[in-house]
Amino acid sequence: MANPDFNPWIFALLCDSNFKRRDDTGTWSHRDGRPFSKEEQALAGRATRAELEELRAQHKRYLKYVQAIHDSPEVLHGFLAPFMEQLTKKNLGNAVELMSKDERAEFNRLLALVDEPIRPFTPYTF
Repeated sequence: MANPDFNPWIFALLCDSNFKRRDDTGTWSHRDGRPFSKEEQALAGRATRAELEELRAQHKRYLKYVQAIHDSPEVLHGFLAPFMEQLTKKNLGNAVELMSKDERAEFNRLLALVDEPIRPFTPYTF
């Protein structure tokens, strides 16, 4: 059953908010800099504790995701080091040949993180 204290429209608006009040409009802004309309500001002002807690939880997961993206080159290097140490001819293809199926899956996951641009914070994604 849906939580009556949770409005998905308010939640989506909160996820797109820059919570600093603008001097020129007296409202918050969207993350792209557009000021909230008076209606949007009123809607955001009706946020419940449940919506704010969910925003906090999702934003915390997002920050963890961003940190994983930033750390991925170093983590990938550390993951590959033991394989490279075993090789006389050190190249990525030879290292991959030494990996088990699970290790290849982890290698592919890390490689994708290194190559992935950071996605913006959006509701229900993180």
